[in-house]
Amino acid sequence: MDIQQLNKEFENRTRLGIMSALIVNDWVTFNDLKGLLNVSDGNLASHIKGLEAKEYIEVKKEFIGKKPSTSYRITLLGRTEFTTHINILEKLIKGL
Repeated sequence: MDIQQLNKEFENRTRLGIMSALIVNDWVTFNDLKGLLNVSDGNLASHIKGLEAKEYIEVKKEFIGKKPSTSYRITLLGRTEFTTHINILEKLIKGL
């Protein structure tokens, strides 16, 4: 197994955390991700922007009552790429 096959988009721990949260949940709000990952607004927003640009996640903006809310979910492409990334990591760990 070649370590070069890992997806560079998921090397950062914040991006790894975002994708890990989204792969097991339908929609996750910005505030929930921020609290889960313990990162600043700017840090989270920049990583989300990068993942969205690669079409690994999609964004939903809505109002709940009078408050704006932004949520994210993983796309089919994101699910495929992240699963492949995790599978390669597992093979590296197992020495296959």
